[in-house]
Amino acid sequence: MIDKNRFFETLKKYDIQITEQQFVQLDKYAEILVDYNQKVNLTAITDPEGIENKHFLDSLLFAKNPLVKGKVVDVGTGAGFPGIVTKIFKPEIELTMIEPTGKRCTFLQYALDTIGIKANVVKERAEEAARKGFREQYDVATARAVADMRILSEYCIPLVKVGGHFIAMKGDGEKELSPATNAINKLGATFIEINEFNLPDESKRCLIVCKKDKETPKVYPRNGGKINKSPL
Repeated sequence: MIDKNRFFETLKKYDIQITEQQFVQLDKYAEILVDYNQKVNLTAITDPEGIENKHFLDSLLFAKNPLVKGKVVDVGTGAGFPGIVTKIFKPEIELTMIEPTGKRCTFLQYALDTIGIKANVVKERAEEAARKGFREQYDVATARAVADMRILSEYCIPLVKVGGHFIAMKGDGEKELSPATNAINKLGATFIEINEFNLPDESKRCLIVCKKDKETPKVYPRNGGKINKSPL
């Protein structure tokens, strides 16, 4: 479904290399996504070039980061971005995808089985997961297009082990970072850096990297209503 030559040329510009097998897996993923999207709303982007750039390239810019290793949790993964793409690119990672919507979880498991990769699909809200056995279990937590940085920090940082990283995928994240610094620090982490990119259509993307320095206080995360109504 996706254009192999065009996709490889695009990846070359971003210094990303994938194998033939990884291309086949990504192509199958694109096919499944578009087909399944006819019955379950997964994405508004269904044209091949849009999938290549706005889903796959965007996810690969996260996946290629050297900090992305070990146990990785993708919060509010939706249709599996960046989680499934990251697992295809780095099959050695141990991936968990947290998604509260049952229909999307069914799709995720179907996609994993069809592509032939293994990951944990957890039907749960992130703040509930962080109060259970998932708390401070991951080397890396990420999320894409889920919430404002202040809110996202409270969803993700409690899942990260001390010494691990929270890497938020954002469009123009610079404007969200300053108001979120207080939340990041309260939750036991420190802002490290922003990695900025432009996709082929010139739309902005960035990775906001935070390191978990100490345990998250037990009072966090709060329940979802409080997180959204009164961000830290």
